Amino acid sequence: MSDIRRVVTGHDARGKAVVIADGINKNVVKPPNRPGVFIQNFWVETKVPSSVAGNADAAPPDKKLGLEPPAGGHVLRIVEFPPEKDWIDKVDREAAKASFASLGASHAADAGAKPPHPLMHKTKTIDYAIVLSGEIYLVLDESEVLLKAGDVCVQRGTNHAWSNRSNDYCRICFVLIDGSFG
Repeated sequence: MSDIRRVVTGHDARGKAVVIADGINKNVVKPPNRPGVFIQNFWVETKVPSSVAGNADAAPPDKKLGLEPPAGGHVLRIVEFPPEKDWIDKVDREAAKASFASLGASHAADAGAKPPHPLMHKTKTIDYAIVLSGEIYLVLDESEVLLKAGDVCVQRGTNHAWSNRSNDYCRICFVLIDGSFG
């Protein structure tokens, strides 16, 4: 896992722009049954529009964040996906469900008998995914697409999985926004 610096701006007592936080991000999650996966949460908001006033730290190291943002909110994170070839065959449906449950999203795991990838899931979110480095397959119900560094995906509440079939880590920046299926 790479250390990632997080810089947060705010306002001083005079209303002038200042840096209120600058340091290595400490809010890191390592989900079970996902060897080598690191989720770094940088910011979470509970509503939109979000307040730009104040100097509150919206993703302190001790705040546990789930897979999905809070209702009406959004979350910013970077996920590092390791190559999966040495462990993906050991992840059965129960292990996948346990992994999602550890992130507060047991409902997200695909309930199908034989999904195209064991870590298929669906959330009620719009996800902006920006591949920062490496490459990864976005696996959908009946298709898949290879994404490489610099590519952007707008994932709109679809059943999907991320499959790193390369020999190197893939780093993706995600912004997840609470959505609806209506």
